[in-house]
Amino acid sequence: MKCLTLIATSAVLFSVVPLHAQVDRGIQTQAPLQLTVDEAVRRGLDSSHRVAEAIARGEAAAAVAGGRHAATLPLISALAGYTRTNHVDTFGVLLPNNQLSVIYPDIPDNYRTRLDVQWPLYTGGRLDALERAARIEATASADEVAAARADLTLDITRVYWNLVTSRESLRVVEESVARIDMHLRDVRNQLAAGLLPPNDVLTVEAQQSRQRMLAIQARAMAEVAEAELAKLVGAPPGTRIDPAFATDVPTAAPAPIDALVEAARRQRPERALLVKRVSAATERAAAAAAGRRPVVAVGGGVDYARPNPHIFPREGAWRPSWDASVNVNWPLFDGGRTGSEIAEARALARALEERLADFDASLAVELRQRLNEVTSSRAAIDAASDAVRSATEARRVLGERFAAGVATSTDVLDAQVALLQADLDRTQAIASARFADARLSRALGQ
Repeated sequence: MKCLTLIATSAVLFSVVPLHAQVDRGIQTQAPLQLTVDEAVRRGLDSSHRVAEAIARGEAAAAVAGGRHAATLPLISALAGYTRTNHVDTFGVLLPNNQLSVIYPDIPDNYRTRLDVQWPLYTGGRLDALERAARIEATASADEVAAARADLTLDITRVYWNLVTSRESLRVVEESVARIDMHLRDVRNQLAAGLLPPNDVLTVEAQQSRQRMLAIQARAMAEVAEAELAKLVGAPPGTRIDPAFATDVPTAAPAPIDALVEAARRQRPERALLVKRVSAATERAAAAAAGRRPVVAVGGGVDYARPNPHIFPREGAWRPSWDASVNVNWPLFDGGRTGSEIAEARALARALEERLADFDASLAVELRQRLNEVTSSRAAIDAASDAVRSATEARRVLGERFAAGVATSTDVLDAQVALLQADLDRTQAIASARFADARLSRALGQ
C-alpha cells in the first residue's frame, strides 16, 4: 500500500511540472519564430559577432597593406617651431669707416617653418616585398571570414538539428505517455473486474512515471537547444523557435573520393588561407634579405625662418632657403640582426608549408570519415523506419490480445517500450543524417 501511494504521489508531481511549463509558455505573448535550417543559418551569419570580428580583422589587414604601399611614396611634412634663447653679446666687425658690421646679433626669439620632402628611391626590394606580403594577408583575411562563416554554419546546423531531435523526442514520449495512460485505464478496469492482480497495475504505473520523467528530460533538452539556437540566430532571449523541416533525406550518391578531395582542395577556405600565408611568409623572408642591400633616398625642403641659420650673417628677419640631398645607407655590419630576421622569416615559411602539407594529408581521411557518416546515417534511417513499422504493428496486436485476455500486461508494456525506442531511434537517425550531410558540406568547403 505504501508503494502504491509513493508511485501515485510521484505521478502527480511529474504531471504538475509540464503544467507549470505550459503556464510559463502561456505567459509569453511573442509569436513563435518559424525557421528552416537555411533561414537559421542566414540569420545567424547576419548577426554573428564572430563573423563581424573576422571582417574587422580583414579591414585591419587591408589598412596595413595601404600603410605598406604608402611607405614607398614621398613623405611631405610641414614643420614649425619657436625657440627662446638666452641673450648673448653682439658680435661684429669694425669697418674702415668706423661702422660696426654685426655678424652675430642678439636674437633670443627664434622662429622656424619648413616644408620637408623625403622619398626612398631604392630599398633593395624591402618595401615592395613588405607591401606584397601585406596585400596577400589582406586577401587571406577573406578566406578567414569564409572559414568563420563555414564554422558558424555548421554550428547552427548542429544546434538546429539538436532542437529538432529534442522536440521530436518530446513528441514521441508524450504520445507514448498518452498510450500508456489509456493502457493504465484498461488495466485498472480489469483489476476492478478481478481479472488482473494488483501488481500489474503497479507495474504500469511505474512505467507511466518513468515515461513522464523522460518527457520532462526531453522538454528540458529542447529548451536548452532552443535557447542556444536563439543566441546563434540573434533572436531575443526567450524567443520560441519552431523548426520547419522536411523529414526526407537526400539520397543522391556522393561523388568518388578522389573527386571530393580535389574539390575540397579547391574550395576549403582553410587551405586557401594557408597557401596565402605561405606566400606572405616567403615575401617577408625576401624583405628581410633586402636588409643587406643599400637604401637610397632623396630629400629636400624649404625653410622660412627668423633668423634663418642657413644665411650668414644672422639677422632678425624672415628669410627663405632651400636644400636637396641624396642619401645612401648601406649596413656593413649589424651584429647578425639581418641574418636572424631572415632565418626567422624562412623558418615561419617552412612551418606554414608543413601545416599545409599536414592539412592535405588529413583531408582525404576527413572526407572518408564524412562519407562513412553519411552512408551509415542514411542506412540507419531505413533500419529505424522498419523498426517503427514492426513495433507499431506489434503494439497493436498485443493490445488486441490483451483486450481479449490472451496477453499479459507485461507483454503490452514491453511492446510499448520497443515502440518508444524505435520512434526515438528514427528521429535520431534523421537528425544524424542531416547533420552528417552538413559536416560533409563543411569538409568540402561548400
